[in-house]
Parts: sequence; structure tokens; C-alpha cells
Amino acid sequence: MKRILLSGSLALLLGGCAQNVLTHEDATASIKNTKAIPTATPSSFKRSIDSAKVQDGWIKTFHDSKLNALVTEAQKNNPSLKIAAARVERATALTRLTEAELKPTIGASAYYHDNNAEGANEISFGGLGVSWEPDVWGRVGNAVAAQKELTTAQLADYNFARQSLAANTAKAWFLLNANTKIYEFSKEIVVLQQRGLKILDAREKIGQGNKRDVHISKALVAEAKEATRAALTAKERSQRALEVLVGRYPSGKLQARSLYRAPSRIPNGMPSQLLERRPDLIAAQERVAAAFHQHASAKLLHLPSINLKLGLGPNSLNDAITNLTAGLYAPLYTGGAIEAQVAIANAEQKAAIATYAKTVLKAFQEVENALAAEKHLAARLHYVNTMVKEYKAAYDMTVERYRIGDSSVLDIIIVQGKWVAAEIKKMQVIRERLINRVNLHLALGGSFDRPKQ
Repeated sequence: MKRILLSGSLALLLGGCAQNVLTHEDATASIKNTKAIPTATPSSFKRSIDSAKVQDGWIKTFHDSKLNALVTEAQKNNPSLKIAAARVERATALTRLTEAELKPTIGASAYYHDNNAEGANEISFGGLGVSWEPDVWGRVGNAVAAQKELTTAQLADYNFARQSLAANTAKAWFLLNANTKIYEFSKEIVVLQQRGLKILDAREKIGQGNKRDVHISKALVAEAKEATRAALTAKERSQRALEVLVGRYPSGKLQARSLYRAPSRIPNGMPSQLLERRPDLIAAQERVAAAFHQHASAKLLHLPSINLKLGLGPNSLNDAITNLTAGLYAPLYTGGAIEAQVAIANAEQKAAIATYAKTVLKAFQEVENALAAEKHLAARLHYVNTMVKEYKAAYDMTVERYRIGDSSVLDIIIVQGKWVAAEIKKMQVIRERLINRVNLHLALGGSFDRPKQ
């Protein structure tokens, strides 16, 4: 009869109590219930350009094999990404550690006896001990669910880190190309100024020029060389920055390629899709769910806990069930410790919701900014192309007029400065447009990886 009662009680503990564990859907639905996003999500972005869908593999749209290789190298060697991967491993291990609380623990005991009086030594097996605390109320179950969601959030953080690394690699590559182009153009200006100085110096020597123009021309040569040195500094820094990004030693040997235009196709998708696609938003959502489970787990600390122990040994194998003992612990007074844990969990829950709202609004802002910039940069490129064309024509005309005596060196300097500035501005706008396109892809959450077949 005793065995039957104990067996029945154990069965009741194992299966008779409902687990008070929120489902993932209930936990994430709390985002809507608490109105985490203060404003309604529109059906389309305000700065929408066209209805192009967001697709994966956006790195390939630039049609640059060197860029593709650099992104692959960065994904393999970048130290920061390795740190993010290690954090995923740690979160997974923490999940297993939390899940272990749901399982019984088993230990073996033995002893050594030295009987000096009888002149004999004895090694004896003490037996097995099994201890288990059933999760009757679901406290540990909620803790496990929270840790699983935190692991999912960490994995989403890792995916966002991968996407961000690909984007930063692309932007660093475009910056290197632009800085290299500016440096090469600056060297051409030095040659141009030196050629002018040679002509002016020769004219001054035969009495057809003046010393002032020669001094001005020498200053222009020095100015052009200084600008070239500054451009070289920028080029070398961008080389080293990209080399470190992909995991190389910053030797400054990475060679650039030509600066090209951004792809014509401009994706934008729908705002509602953004919430499901961007890894950082997924991570923030998972942390809200985890906070709700942690809060539920903390509130269940008020309920009693039950601990079951079973000893198995040489003297109890035939009557193991009678060695089953159960302990009950009910917290009556903890000095406010449990209430404090509940308050902490409640505050963290509020913070997680607010963080999610902040992340969502920031994501919408990034997309709207990038879409708006696409239009502005297209217009700026049109204007700067006109500037380059007209200033170059004016420069050529001014030089020709100087040869026939209708213009001065100062006239050439003024127009030349405008033309040079316009050329450099053009390269900068092309670079900004490429970088903005990368920012748009990152903001929309499209993966850089090639779509899986």
C-alpha cells in the first residue's frame, strides 16, 4: 500500500500539474498589446521610388568580382565577426545549462575502509543517488523558454553582424576606389601646373611674361603637390582600413579598381516586410519575448518547490520505491528578495519593449533616409556632370585666350580651380551614391548572400 501511494503521488507530480509556460506567440503578441510601436506602420515608404522587391544577393548587383572576393574574405577572417559567433555558442551553452534544471541528477558514492585492527582493507560501493526537482509550476520552463529566445536573438545579432560586415566591406571598397581616383586626378593636375610653370618661366625669360605670374605658377605647383599628398594619405588610409576589415595586415598594398556607377535598380519593398526581414528587429522581438518569460518565471518564485530523492544501493535494490523521499519548500519570508526579482524582471520587460520600439523606428528612418538620398544624389550627379562639362570648356577657352593675350594668369587660376573642384566633387558624389545604395540594402534587411536554390 505504501508503494502504491508513493507511486501515485509521483505520477501526480509528473503529470497532474499544468505547466504555466507562455507560448512564443503569446509572448511576442505582447508587443502589439503594449503598443510598442507608437505610430501606425504605413503600407509603403513615403520616399518610395518604385515597387522593386527586396532580394538576397545584393552584393552581386554591383558586378564586381573583386568586391565579391573581399566580402568572402571578410566573412572568413574578420575578428569582430568571430566574436559574434562565439557569443552565439555561449548562448547555446547557456540554453543547455538552463534545460539541465528540468532533468534529474544522478551520482554514485563509494568508500574506502582501513581496518587496522583486523589487518584488512575494504573498498565498498555506497550506491546511486537520484535527485530531481519537478518543475510543477513552470518556473524553470519559463526560464528555459527565455534562454532559447535569447539564443535566437543572439543568432539574429550574428546574422546582422554578417550583413553589416558585408556592407562595411563594400563601402570601404568604394571609398578606396574613389580616393584612388582622386589621387590619380590630383597627379594629373600637378603635371598640368608644372607644364604651365614651364611655359610661363620661358616667356618671362624672353621678356613676354612677368615675374609675378611665375611666382603664382610656382605656388600653384606647390598647392597641387600638397593636394596630391593629402589625396595619397586618404588613399593609403582607406587601403589599410579595408585590409584590417577583411583580416589582413594593414600593409597598404590592396589595389583599387575603377569607380563605377550604382546599379539602376532601386529596391524598397514594404514597411511591414521590414519587421520580419531585418535581423536586428528579429533580435529585439526575441528579447521582448524572453523578458516576458523571465517575468513569468520570477513571479512563480512565490510558489513552493518540491524535491524528490531516490537512493539505490545493495540494501535497497529490492525495495527501491520505499527509499523515495520528497521535500517541500515554500518561501514564507525572504526579506523582499522575490519581490525585488519580480520588479527587476518587470523593469527589464519594459526596457525590452521600449528597445524594440526604438529599433523599429530607427529602421524605418534608415530606409526613408536612404530612399530620399537616392533621389537627391541622382539630381546632384546630374548637376555636377554639368559643372564639370561647363567649367572644363571655360578653362580651355580661358587658356586659349591667355595665349592670344586676352586673359591673365589669374583668370586661368580661377576657372581652373572651379573645374578641378567640380571633377573631385563628381567622384565624391559617385562614391556617396554607391555607399548610399549599400546603406539602403542594409536598411531593408536583404541578405548579401546568394539566394538558396
